[in-house]
Amino acid sequence: MSDQHRAVAIDGPAASGKSTVAKRLSKSLGMVMVNSGAMYRAVTWQVLQEGVEPADSEAVIAALQEMEIVCGVDNGFSDIRINGRLLAEELRSEEVNNYVSRVAAIPEVRNRLVAMQRAYRASNDVVMEGRDIGSVVFPETPFKLYIDASEEVRRARRAGDGEADAVAVRDAQDSQRKTAPLKISEGAIVIDSSEMGIDEVVEAARRALISLGWK
Repeated sequence: MSDQHRAVAIDGPAASGKSTVAKRLSKSLGMVMVNSGAMYRAVTWQVLQEGVEPADSEAVIAALQEMEIVCGVDNGFSDIRINGRLLAEELRSEEVNNYVSRVAAIPEVRNRLVAMQRAYRASNDVVMEGRDIGSVVFPETPFKLYIDASEEVRRARRAGDGEADAVAVRDAQDSQRKTAPLKISEGAIVIDSSEMGIDEVVEAARRALISLGWK
C-alpha cells in the first residue's frame, strides 16, 4: 500500500447519509470516491442471478471463485463489473437489499473485496465509505468518520428513496456478524445526522477532518 496516497474512511449504518457525504467530500477534495457497499451488492446480485442460495456459504464461495470482478474509476467515482457487465441500478433492487448483509458476512467474500478496496489507494487518494473501512480496510488512516442517525430517521430516508428494507434488521446483521462487524473504529469522529441537512453534515465532516489533522 502506498504511503503517498491518503484515505478518508467513512463508516455508518444504512441510510445514515454516509454515501452522500463521501460523494461531496471526494469532489471537493479532488479524491476518488469508493462505495465499498456496491462491491458486496454486486457479488450478491451475481449470486442471485446464478440461482445460488445466499444462506449456503459454500455455494456462494464456489460462485465467487468463478466470478471475474473488475473495479475501476469513472469520473472520480468507483464502478464495478462482474463477468464484463457494468452494474449500477441493479444493485439497489429489493432482492439485493434483502440478501446483501448475509453474503457480505462470508469471510471469503470480504477477504477478496477488501483486497480490491485497498488496491484503490495504490494509485489514488480515496474517500471510501462502508461499514468496516476505518476498522479493517484502512485502520491506519487518521481520517476516520462515523456518520450515524436514529433508526426512525434512517427508516424514513429509506422509504423516501423507494427502498423498503428494514434498517433495524440490517443494523443487527451488520453489527453482529463475526467477520468485520459494523462498529465505530478507534479514533473516529461520530457525526449524528438525524437533525441535520446534508450541507450541515458535509460541513461537520470537513471540520472533523481538520480536527484530525487534515491540511
